[in-house]
Amino acid sequence: MSKTPKYFIVEAGALPEIFLKVAEAKRMLETGEVDTVHLATKRAGISRSAFYKYKDAVRPFNDMLQGRIVTFQILLKDEPGVLSSVLNIFARSGGNILTINQAIPANGCAAVTIGAETSGLEVSMEELLSRALSVEGVVRCEILAG
Repeated sequence: MSKTPKYFIVEAGALPEIFLKVAEAKRMLETGEVDTVHLATKRAGISRSAFYKYKDAVRPFNDMLQGRIVTFQILLKDEPGVLSSVLNIFARSGGNILTINQAIPANGCAAVTIGAETSGLEVSMEELLSRALSVEGVVRCEILAG
C-alpha cells in the first residue's frame, strides 16, 4: 500500500544535521564539484547508506521553486518609488514578472502580490527575498505560494 507523501517546510537550523549533510552531498554532485557519491559523502562527513536513505527525501526549498511560478506577497510603505525599486530587484535577479496586484494603501502601507516565473533566477530564492527586504520602504516580503 502506497502512502501519499506529506511535505513540510522547515527552517534549516531546526533540521537534524544528517539532512543538511545529505543536501550538501547532493549539491556537490549536482554542481560537479565531485563526480561520485563516495567523494560527496566523504566530504560531507556522512555514510553512503545515510545518503541513500535520505537523498530522495531531502531537497532545498530553492530547488523546489526553480523553474516554477512563485507568488510573492510584499507589504510596502505608501511612498513613491518603492514598488519600482522592488521590481528592479526582480529584473536584476533574473525573475520574470508575470502579474502585479496592488491593494489600495491603508494605514500608510499597501499589499502587493507579484507572480513571477523563477527559472531565470541568477540568485537563490533566499537572496532574492533578502534583496527585496533591503529596499527602503519594504516592510515584509515572503513567498505566498509556489
